[in-house]
Amino acid sequence: MGIWETFSEIVDAVAPWSVVEAEAPAEETQPAVEAETKEEEPVEEAAEETEEAEEAAEEEEEEEEEEDEDEIVDPKDVIEEECKNSAQCAPAKHHFDHCVERVQEQESQGEVKEDCVEEFFHLAHCATACAAPKLWAKLK
Repeated sequence: MGIWETFSEIVDAVAPWSVVEAEAPAEETQPAVEAETKEEEPVEEAAEETEEAEEAAEEEEEEEEEEDEDEIVDPKDVIEEECKNSAQCAPAKHHFDHCVERVQEQESQGEVKEDCVEEFFHLAHCATACAAPKLWAKLK
């Protein structure tokens, strides 16, 4: 195999215009057989099966609700939220809140001249720096 063949194969492999070939779907011979067997079943059995399926679905939903109640809260989020509201991050939070008020005021007037990304990152950095030692102490 030459270098040009290797190069062309690589280009064909990564080219977005490469041809995608799909396989033809298999012929459907099974559903016809299943339809014949379903017609032979009594109506009562079919009704019982649907009721059992509904009960199973309800039980699964109840289990999911119980699992949702037992979700573990990430201690990092809790500690960072406490740090955002602490005296250590009060200046950053004040600047962020002030910026948010300015932007909302500008939105009400119809022209937004700034965003609060920089202030947000300052607040997030402060909260992370404050939370890190507390989090490591909690995880040990």
